[in-house]
Amino acid sequence: MTAYILRRLLLVVPTLFGIMVLNFFIVQAAPGGPVEQMIARLEGTAVGATERFSGSASGGEMIQRPQSESGGNQSSYRGARGLPTELIQRIEKMYGFDKPIGERFVLMLKDYAAFDFGDSFFRNQKVVDLVIEKMPVSLSLGLWTTLLIYFVSIPLGIAKAVRDGSGFDLGTSTLLVVLNAIPGFLFAVLLMLLFAGGSYFKWFPLRGLVSDDWHSFGAAHKVLDYFWHVTLPVVAMTIGGFAGLTFLTKNSFVEEIGKQYVLTARAKGLSEPRVLYGHVFRNAMLIVIAGIPSAFISVLFTGSMLIEVIFSLDGIGLLGFESALNRDYPVMFGTLYFFGLIGLVMGIVGDITYTIVDPRIDFEARG
Repeated sequence: MTAYILRRLLLVVPTLFGIMVLNFFIVQAAPGGPVEQMIARLEGTAVGATERFSGSASGGEMIQRPQSESGGNQSSYRGARGLPTELIQRIEKMYGFDKPIGERFVLMLKDYAAFDFGDSFFRNQKVVDLVIEKMPVSLSLGLWTTLLIYFVSIPLGIAKAVRDGSGFDLGTSTLLVVLNAIPGFLFAVLLMLLFAGGSYFKWFPLRGLVSDDWHSFGAAHKVLDYFWHVTLPVVAMTIGGFAGLTFLTKNSFVEEIGKQYVLTARAKGLSEPRVLYGHVFRNAMLIVIAGIPSAFISVLFTGSMLIEVIFSLDGIGLLGFESALNRDYPVMFGTLYFFGLIGLVMGIVGDITYTIVDPRIDFEARG
C-alpha cells in the first residue's frame, strides 16, 4: 500500500499542473479582466467605484485618475477611451499584464513552487492569508454537513433495505424525494423566517459563525455558542443531501442481501444483526465510502456558497465567487490550487479507507 500511496502522491503534481494550465488560459481569454476592472473604477462605471484604488501587486502604489484631456487612446480595453496610454500601461504593469501570457503563466508556476501565491489585486492581502482566514468557516460547514448526511443516510438506507417494498420504505422514499426537490438556499430562507427572528421565533442567530464577544467566553460556552450559530446553516445544507446517499446505501445493501453468502450465513443460524453488520456491511459500504471525498469536496466548495451569503458567513466559497466576479486572478488561481490539492488528497484518503473497510483490497496488486 505504501508504494501505491507514493505513486498517487507523485501524480498529484502533474494533475495539478494540468488543472492550472487549463483554467489559466480559459480565464485569461474571458473578458473583463483586472485591467478592465480598474478602468471601470477610474471611469466611475464599476459598482462602488472610487477615484483612486490601491493596487497590491505594485506594493501599494496608488493609481489616481489624471486630469489630462481625453486623447486619441487606441487601447483595446473596453471603456478605456479618454484615458491616456501611459496610465493604461501603468495599470498593466501593476497587474503584470505587460508580459506575454506564457511568461505570466511560467512566473506563476515558479511562485507556486516556492509556495508564494501572491497578493490579491483588490483586497491588499496575501492570498494565503485570505484562504487561511476564510477556510475555518467553510471547513466547519462542510465537515458537519457531511457527517450529518452520512449519520442519517446510512442507518436509514439500511433500514429501507431490510424493509424493502414495505410502507416504511415507500413513505421514506416519498419524503426523501420531496426534500431533495427543495433548494438549499430556499430552505435556508425558510429557516431564517421561522427560527432566526424573521417572522416567528428568534431561537438562533441570523449571522456569523460565533458571537462578537466569543473570545471572552469560557470553553464550554464557546462550544455551545459555535453550535448555536452553525445549526441553521448546516441544516439548510443537509436538507437535500439525504436522498442520494440513502438510496445508494439501500440499493447496495439490497444487492448484497440477495447473494449466496448471506443465505448461507442465515442457514447457519446467525442472527439478523450479525448477518447485516458482520457480513453484508463490509461489502455493501464500499461504494458508499467511495463517495465520501467527492461528497465532502462538493459540500465544502460549492454547496456552501449561497448558504454563506444568506447567513453572512465569510467563507472560502464566497471568497472564490467574489474573486471570480472581480477578476481577482491571484485569489482565483490560489483558491483553485487549494481546491484541487484538497480534492486529490481526499481521493487518496478514500482509497486508504477502502483498504481499512475491506483488507482484501490490494491496490498494489493491480496490473
